[in-house]
Amino acid sequence: MRNIDWTNLPFGYYPTDYNVRCEFHDGKWGEIEVHTDTTIPLHMAATCLHYGQEGFEGMKAYRCPDGKVRVFRIDENAARLQSTARGLVMAEVPTELFINMVEKVVRLNEEYIPPYETGATLYIRPLLIGTSAQVGVRPSKDFLFVIFVTPVGPYFKGGFKANPYVIVRDFDRSAPLGTGCYKVGGNYAASLYANTMAREKGYACEFYLDAKEKKYIDECGAANFFGIKGNSYITPKSTSILPSVTNKSLMQLAKDLGMTIECRPIPEEELETFEEAGACGTAAVISPISYIDDLETGKRYSFGEEAGPKSKRLFDKLRNIQYGIEPDVHGWTRVVIE
Repeated sequence: MRNIDWTNLPFGYYPTDYNVRCEFHDGKWGEIEVHTDTTIPLHMAATCLHYGQEGFEGMKAYRCPDGKVRVFRIDENAARLQSTARGLVMAEVPTELFINMVEKVVRLNEEYIPPYETGATLYIRPLLIGTSAQVGVRPSKDFLFVIFVTPVGPYFKGGFKANPYVIVRDFDRSAPLGTGCYKVGGNYAASLYANTMAREKGYACEFYLDAKEKKYIDECGAANFFGIKGNSYITPKSTSILPSVTNKSLMQLAKDLGMTIECRPIPEEELETFEEAGACGTAAVISPISYIDDLETGKRYSFGEEAGPKSKRLFDKLRNIQYGIEPDVHGWTRVVIE
């Protein structure tokens, strides 16, 4: 294992030894290649650069108390990238190829997988890009699929604690019939200005309403939203929201714990009826929300300065499954290294 200050790792890029790649030409995928170079030779007219023809995923590898290394719901990430590929007219990466490349890159960089007790993990970033050189707006015929890994600390400093959010009304993350349901860079580019403004005002992240009516809850920055009311787990339903693997898992765990699941449009004013609220995704798992400010109306929706008990229970249960501490009754984890 590398001599790294694991406990003080930021959620950023730290160089590792290897990445894996596979190219698509003439209608078929080639062989998996192992690279040490961190740069990609790319034509200046590549479709990914000019027309945003790219998609990506995010997942983690966990070094567990039993000494094994596990990845979580890798088949779901493969399926979501395939959905993104269909939406952007890119070549789909077969599930078997996706899994083989994830396992290979994790094993090649085993020395960079943080120890269990540090709270750090190995972040896995698969990236699919169009590489054909062309000036006209049309889909690429050639593609590159690359996966790199990097050890990361917690997404939010301080770990599992409540953070403030702010509603932004002058910005939309994506349109109702746009690319919001796909994991593409353009959605995140559209959020950068609003996110910067939110952070300058002292908030952890921005909070979006639906683009059509500015009435319903959409996403919190780069994560899904959920609220808890009584024994119900409530999360927005919208064509512009990315289907989160973490949110999907939390809904199943909430159901296992006897909670009622509601996936439906959530009017902004309903926020004041929630006892707990959080943002969920691969990076942070759950980031509890302390309050959400609507600067236009002056309204503050408060959920408490500490994480709520149901959110904490869901967070602990999901993390324990990811780390092999609790039984994986749904078959979500995959052992990559024994």
